[in-house]
Amino acid sequence: MTALLLAQLIKEAGFPAGVVNVVCGSGPDCGKPLALHPDVDKVAFTGSSAVGRKIVKYSGESNLKKCTLELGGKSPLIICDDADLKLAAGAAFIGLFLNHGQCCCASSRIFVDSKIYDKFAAMMVEKAKGITMGTEEGKFQGPQVDVIQFNKILEYISSGKEEGAKCILGGNRAGDKGYYIEPTIFTNVTDDMKIAKEEIFGPVMQLLKFDTIQEAIDRANSTSYGLASGVCSQDIAKAMGIAKRLQAGTVWVNSYNDFDAALPFGGYKESGWGRDKSEYALENYMEVKTVQFPIINYH
Repeated sequence: MTALLLAQLIKEAGFPAGVVNVVCGSGPDCGKPLALHPDVDKVAFTGSSAVGRKIVKYSGESNLKKCTLELGGKSPLIICDDADLKLAAGAAFIGLFLNHGQCCCASSRIFVDSKIYDKFAAMMVEKAKGITMGTEEGKFQGPQVDVIQFNKILEYISSGKEEGAKCILGGNRAGDKGYYIEPTIFTNVTDDMKIAKEEIFGPVMQLLKFDTIQEAIDRANSTSYGLASGVCSQDIAKAMGIAKRLQAGTVWVNSYNDFDAALPFGGYKESGWGRDKSEYALENYMEVKTVQFPIINYH
């Protein structure tokens, strides 16, 4: 619906016909033909890593069109023992629950120093209890995008419970109408659990405990994704030291999900190729050409 509204505004603004087109359809009916078409020189895709691989495959099967890919994530947020806990709780809240958890860079692995773990978990529960649900203006959390995603999230919640994580908030469907899921928080999460390894894309928070900064960094980087990350600390030198060692395209310090059109956004590893936004994004749509003239004509 957003894309259609944007197309309407583009038309009202007076763009020449054909400059911007919105084509509606499913992946097989719409995305695949575009990715395979020899007259398409460039594809920019935002979505899952699985579909990103298909687009690269289709590029190889056609005209080797350039691809930029903004794909999935399992992004870590490290809460140090010297963090401003109120500020850190706010960052974790927005990082995970924004857009009902349907955010590719969601802070879905929150590593908390063991010295403040219980206190931080209690703060997150109280903050998440205040979430209002519905589609009316002023409500914070709406329904999941469709029934497929709705069922997938509930399966992840069941998996977390079965593997030994402790559900301290939510964990169920909200109400009996619509694809609403209760804001959910898990503690006692370990790195080998399914909910700690796979992208859930829903309002399900995982709190993991760590004892040393090096341990937190190693575990944060122990993933095939590298889209975004965060660190909360009142020691700027410590925060910068951690940020430099995190394998992610974006590192937020004492915040999360802060965006600016001037700042490049994109991922390491299986989180994608290239960058959106900023002047770096323009490079994705350009080709370098060399035109050379001889200084001396030897003929």
